[in-house]
Amino acid sequence: QVQLVESGGGLVQPGGSLRLSCAASGFTFSNYAMNWYRQAPGKERELVAAITNAGSTNYADSVKGRFTISRDNAKNTVYLQMNSLKPEDTAIYSCNVYRSRRQYWGQGTQVTVSS
Repeated sequence: QVQLVESGGGLVQPGGSLRLSCAASGFTFSNYAMNWYRQAPGKERELVAAITNAGSTNYADSVKGRFTISRDNAKNTVYLQMNSLKPEDTAIYSCNVYRSRRQYWGQGTQVTVSS
């Protein structure tokens, strides 16, 4: 079955960096686009970054120039490098794949940006 396991979250000061990882299994990873979403308390979930199976990327306006999504098909892993973090980036970050007419989600990893 499809499994997505995120890691790399934590507490970081404003201006700091974190790299999130999402290890995927149960499907042919290289064939699918992968996404990172986030949800802050009291807010709707939003798409942060996406990468196609060919490596094309898209970003939310709020993170452009600060976040970078990438993938390693040999490791079945998608990454989110987050630089110049701001308090408003505080949220639970989850990776996602749409496969066989279903959305699959990981358990999420908490990112807290605070001094």
